[in-house]
This record gives sequence, structure tokens and C-alpha cells, in this order.
Amino acid sequence: MTSTSSTETTLHPADLGTMAVIPWSGQHVTEDDEGDMPYLLAYSMGDSPAGPEGTEKAVRTLLVNNGLTVGETVHNGAEHPSFPVSLLVEAGQAVVSMPLLNAQCPVPPEWLAAAEERGTAYFMFTTRPWPEATPGQPVSDEQLRAFAGDEATLTNAAHCLLPIRRIRA
Repeated sequence: MTSTSSTETTLHPADLGTMAVIPWSGQHVTEDDEGDMPYLLAYSMGDSPAGPEGTEKAVRTLLVNNGLTVGETVHNGAEHPSFPVSLLVEAGQAVVSMPLLNAQCPVPPEWLAAAEERGTAYFMFTTRPWPEATPGQPVSDEQLRAFAGDEATLTNAAHCLLPIRRIRA
């Protein structure tokens, strides 16, 4: 990678490896909020030409180049009109878009119901590779909980609250 400025690094899509997004919904409890939250987790399988470590670095670069921080900060996309990440939900599919990345995944009815009720979804994009979760193959609830709830996954992720957009007729 070559530096294009003091803060941005050149990135090629192949550097990210195989990308996937997995949906789920569940309780999101805060002092003033008790309902199901639709979640999306983006991750790489770690299979870029540079291997898992190179993939992790490339994902981090993608996030940083787009102004996202990795860690505990939750970015609220609704508060920024030019937010680099967007979410389109249509025909039972969620499509997450950001520069260099468009990822689509089918979402279950309970996810759609939570999304409809809230108007937003919680999106995490982790730098941590997950080679065991092959796109298109089922992941058990236990596997999802173990990876998505792991401290290493959470602290190595950008966290965003994204407004749900729909195609206008």
C-alpha cells in the first residue's frame, strides 16, 4: 500500500478478502429503550492474498479511510447527511454500501419487523476475520453469539446506527 496523504492509504478491493454480512435481531435494552434491534455484522473471511493479518489491516484501513473509528464509539448515520455507510432494505434483503464495498444479505422476518419498528439498524464492521463463517452457509446461534459477542470482535469493530432507506416508488 502506498500513502496518498497523511491520513489515507490506498486500498484495493482484493485486499479485503471475501466479505460477508450476517443479520440477526435481539433485545437491545437501555434505560429508555426495550425492544428488538436489527443487527448486521460485516466481516472478512481473512482470505486476501496477504492472509488474515493483511486482511485485518485492510479492513481497518477501509474503516479509517471512511472516517469510522474502531472501538467503542457508535457513529449515528442519521446525524450526518454525508455519512459514508448506508443501508437499503428492500424485498427481504439488506444492502450495506460504502466506498469500495457493497454487501447484500437476506434478512429474516423478525429482523424486518424490528427494522420496520425502529427505522434503524445497528451495524458492526469488524476487522477480525471469521474464516469459519462461509457466506451462504448457515451459522448456528451459538457460533454467532461466540463470534459477535466476543470482546475481540467488539473492540475491533466500527459500530454504526444506520437509518433504513427504501426504494421510493
